[in-house]
Amino acid sequence: MVTDYFVICTGRNDRQVRTIAEEVEFKLKQAGLPAIGVEGAEEGTWVLIDFVDVVVHVFQPEERDFYRLEKLWGDAPRLGLPEEVTGSAERLAGADTPDVDAYHSGTAVP
Repeated sequence: MVTDYFVICTGRNDRQVRTIAEEVEFKLKQAGLPAIGVEGAEEGTWVLIDFVDVVVHVFQPEERDFYRLEKLWGDAPRLGLPEEVTGSAERLAGADTPDVDAYHSGTAVP
């Protein structure tokens, strides 16, 4: 197993993708979980942030649709996320509804 949790979210353009990724990285660092790697931040079409037990993917819609990572995790339980997470994503992306999904790779969901 490579990671325990897999989070996928969408921003509408490169600026929103980078802003969402920066905010996620900042908030988790504040919570004592610094990233061990960040890929794709310059391009802003798909940013991957590795927190070891959690991997976050922030996509533009076209890339998310093309790669369809949700299909790779189709057997994993999809988790509900708290309002403070989905609400933050909604505000950052400027969307009417949040587009954030989280998956757990194990059988026991905390």
